[in-house]
Amino acid sequence: MINKNFIPILPNGRWKIEEILFWLVPVVSFFVFPGHLLLISQIMIVGLFALSLDLILGYAGIVSLGHAAFFGVGAYTAGLLSVHGWSEPLTGLFAAATVAGLVGYITSFLVLRGHDLTRLMVTLGIGLMLFEAANKAAFITGGVDGLSGMQMEKIFGIFEFDLNGKTAYIYSFLILFILFVVIRRMLCSPFGSSLIGIRENSTRMSAIGVNVPLRLTTIYTVSAAIAGVAGALLAQTTQFVGLDSLGFSRSADLLIILVLGGTGRLYGALVGAAIFMIAQDYIATLNPTFWHFWIGLLLVLSVLYARGGILGGIEKLGTYRKKIWPKV
Repeated sequence: MINKNFIPILPNGRWKIEEILFWLVPVVSFFVFPGHLLLISQIMIVGLFALSLDLILGYAGIVSLGHAAFFGVGAYTAGLLSVHGWSEPLTGLFAAATVAGLVGYITSFLVLRGHDLTRLMVTLGIGLMLFEAANKAAFITGGVDGLSGMQMEKIFGIFEFDLNGKTAYIYSFLILFILFVVIRRMLCSPFGSSLIGIRENSTRMSAIGVNVPLRLTTIYTVSAAIAGVAGALLAQTTQFVGLDSLGFSRSADLLIILVLGGTGRLYGALVGAAIFMIAQDYIATLNPTFWHFWIGLLLVLSVLYARGGILGGIEKLGTYRKKIWPKV
């Protein structure tokens, strides 16, 4: 017998004070660190890219080693449009999201057929094939020399991309925040709850009537589209697209970022991107030859002593504090 008074408990969509303070940090940084606007805008773009992977890895449980494929597709879409005369930024982002999402939708039927190891290899293979295709099509993509000659129009015909990076900073921040709000709302909905259920036990979710393949295909396509937007943002703000945007190393860095920040925590991708990019910039300045060693050491320490990433470690410290001082 069904209890008509039963109300399912869904994730709370209300904003916490910690979240509001988090989003005030980039606003304050714009005025406090005027000499580092380019670095911070890069952090926001990488954070958006990492957030797209966290949608499928942290929430749906889809492991990927080729997520840079969608990032690169978005970057080349925006870049090629600009080179061939279509330089309006916002429509370029929309085109990049559409093309990357379409590639994600088509490849999802290959990726989602298997399980973890199979998916890992298929995503890696797709990424490598697209990388080589872009390399061979140098007459279109520029090959190893990259795609140059991009000229972006003013945003809304008013805001011009300047050398100091102020327009790029605000542009990247607004796109990141808008997409984050959309993603957050989606994950706080029944659809988001179903993704977590599929991650934990897909067989049981199928048994209760959830169309698991459709949900996974949908989130994979959305993830690819968001990765495409991140790639387009990088292309538009730097006005250059390199072949490395499709490279395996970019996908590997993305996994490191999620491990550092914490998967399936929404803000873990953003925190991990900030830690990784700042550490990379600082350590590379001190020791440009062996900076990978220190990044690797940071990764090992995070895995050993901060399970669930930085946010997971903070959460455990908060739980431990409540056990010791329950009334504080």
